[in-house]
Amino acid sequence: MIRRLEGYDMIIFLMAVALTCFGVVMVYSASSIMAVKKFHDSFYFLKRQGMFALIGFGLMYGAMRLDYHHWKKAAVPLLLVCMVCLLAVFIPGIGGSAKGATRWIRLFGFNFQPAELAKLALIIFMAYSLDRKQEQVRWFKGLFPYMIVLLVMIGLLMIQPDMGSSITLAGVAIVMLFAAGMRVSHIVSIVLFSLPILYYLVMHKEYRKRRILSFLNPWEDPTNTGFQIIQSWLAFGTGGVIGQGLGEGKQKLFYLPEAHTDFILSVVGEELGFLGVVVIIAMFFLLVHRSFRVAIHAEDSFGRFLAFGIAVLLGAEAFVNIAVVTGLFPTKGLALPFISYGGSSLIFSLVAIGILLNISSRMRGAV
Repeated sequence: MIRRLEGYDMIIFLMAVALTCFGVVMVYSASSIMAVKKFHDSFYFLKRQGMFALIGFGLMYGAMRLDYHHWKKAAVPLLLVCMVCLLAVFIPGIGGSAKGATRWIRLFGFNFQPAELAKLALIIFMAYSLDRKQEQVRWFKGLFPYMIVLLVMIGLLMIQPDMGSSITLAGVAIVMLFAAGMRVSHIVSIVLFSLPILYYLVMHKEYRKRRILSFLNPWEDPTNTGFQIIQSWLAFGTGGVIGQGLGEGKQKLFYLPEAHTDFILSVVGEELGFLGVVVIIAMFFLLVHRSFRVAIHAEDSFGRFLAFGIAVLLGAEAFVNIAVVTGLFPTKGLALPFISYGGSSLIFSLVAIGILLNISSRMRGAV
């Protein structure tokens, strides 16, 4: 097995595996009591997350062994499949809804979230296109094809609605275009054009408006809109420096909403303390840092754009989730990669790692 891993960036591999295994443990810790109440099985979420991890590791290994240049041929078909899946969530009997959102496709008792596929599909498509037409992004006319694709995907996500994934897609796309040579003046123009639209989308939906107001002052409504972030702060505060001990947290006992998904880092903070959170942040920092290193030393521009996009995606998702659970950003509904419960997020994150590892095995001039 060790020989088979020679040539790959072992730090990326080890960080991804360690974060995933840690996530499985924390999902069990955060969900066991709720699983007993809802499913009469304390291991319900543990078994599912463990299965997702095994599937993800298998696909990661496959992506490691597959020459990343093959993704060029799959770029356009994968993007089209992704858009079909984003539409399929609205088909009765296929799409699944929860808490007012229609974001899932039900398959054999499991929920598949096309938004997670959309993130990786867009990165692969943009890497493929930028590899061929990089010079054109310097001119506003050359940006139109990318803007059209991005707007279509964002539109499909917004009617679900899924603003968190929409903003993530837009952010990753803009950063990739900037890395390819997009002018700062164009970025400013796009941002200024988007701000009124973003303002309208937020202020004309009551639940989004409440999120912003609770973010600005959660103590104004501590039992309703401000409840989640206050409970998250209580979890971090109770954990102190070294934590209450693994499995000993109290906020997961139906106080902290989404304890095993979006707010799982709050459970980490309560049970493993400030030191545990710092270790997790350091692991993400190291993973993203090494991913950028792979992008810098990739053997061709397609590999550079592909690795860069994946690095930005993983870094952005981790940063936004950490900022949300600590109250620095309004709640967005984004998972913490590798750690939060959820098969779609975990599996596609591990596939992305597999692609990164294959690019790393072909690096030139790395030190």
